[in-house]
Amino acid sequence: MPNVETYSKIKKKQRASHILCIGETGRERTMKENVVLIGMPASGKSTIGVILSKVMGYDFVDTDLLIQKRERRLLWEIIAQNGIDAFLSIEGEVCGGLCAEHSVIATGGSVIYRENGMRRLKEIGTIVYLQTEYEELCRRLGNIHDRGVVLKPGQTFRDLYEERIPLYETWADLTVEEAGKTQEEIMQEICRRINGHAI
Repeated sequence: MPNVETYSKIKKKQRASHILCIGETGRERTMKENVVLIGMPASGKSTIGVILSKVMGYDFVDTDLLIQKRERRLLWEIIAQNGIDAFLSIEGEVCGGLCAEHSVIATGGSVIYRENGMRRLKEIGTIVYLQTEYEELCRRLGNIHDRGVVLKPGQTFRDLYEERIPLYETWADLTVEEAGKTQEEIMQEICRRINGHAI
């Protein structure tokens, strides 16, 4: 954890309307004030997001919880009762109308299927793709049904993985590979690449 002086400097820098950092190509680019985490179910978006928000002094937003609050139903119940397309439209509407400042935003794995939601997230935040290997996701996942994972009839989790990867890569501003790293190391890398700080 940072000492008081370091933490104060980091927070002061983060409270600016935009964050300036050096991109992987060495060019300066302006980073937006929110951090948006995308990736497959079980990639750790919510877990890492909570830790990251505490370290950065940001709020934490989980779009899955926003959907459940609006609909007053669990994710799997929405899918079971209204179907996949309806769920995706709801997710797009929730993310498309999202207002947040100085927040770490953890999204559902299916968020990349609706352009209106992704355009809004891209507008208000820096999108970080947590890239997780298929085998590791299978190890982490419990009951896919209870997790609200969006699977079409006859579609396997492997099919879903291969379908989504190009979409995550298309929308991402930054990609963080999780293989061989602890949650602490992943969080450190996100902080370093966004702010130029390892905390």
